[in-house]
Amino acid sequence: MAKVKYFLGVMAIVMVMPIIVNAKDLSISAFKGDWRGNAISESNVSVTFPITSRDIDVSIKPDENGDFSITWRTLLRQKGVPDSPKESLKETTLTFVKTDSPNVWKDSTGGNVYAGDNIAWARLKKQTLTVYIMAISETGDYDMQVYKRTLNGVNMELDFTAIRDGVIRRTAKGRLTLNNY
Repeated sequence: MAKVKYFLGVMAIVMVMPIIVNAKDLSISAFKGDWRGNAISESNVSVTFPITSRDIDVSIKPDENGDFSITWRTLLRQKGVPDSPKESLKETTLTFVKTDSPNVWKDSTGGNVYAGDNIAWARLKKQTLTVYIMAISETGDYDMQVYKRTLNGVNMELDFTAIRDGVIRRTAKGRLTLNNY
């Protein structure tokens, strides 16, 4: 009986593997909705708060042209004292418009990175929507934030990385669920 179960398990993997390998890019409409969850953040810039919990939510609204807006809110707990951290809410909204490249969007505001503005773009590959945000400081250093949001069944998984001049400063990993009303 154990050999039959093993054989069936191997066959299931062999049959599903071509579907996974040949998965096509989802459309931006697959990400539509209000997503809520939490994440764990790890930082190498804070001795007091090297690991923190954060509540996260994301709202993605595609339009009929294939453009989309995204708003994300993060309730941070990384200041104050560890036994009683202060909470602060950060919110970001961006609107992305299609480019000539398939599944690549640019920030509709088109900031000037050399004047201190952020630039942002988004890319959709298979089941992952990645948003990149970059800024250049007055001294020429760069800050980049990379938000990878991957649809996995009924969940959205977040993989966030903050980088300054090639050094990872903070990461966060979390899971969100669709919470449309």
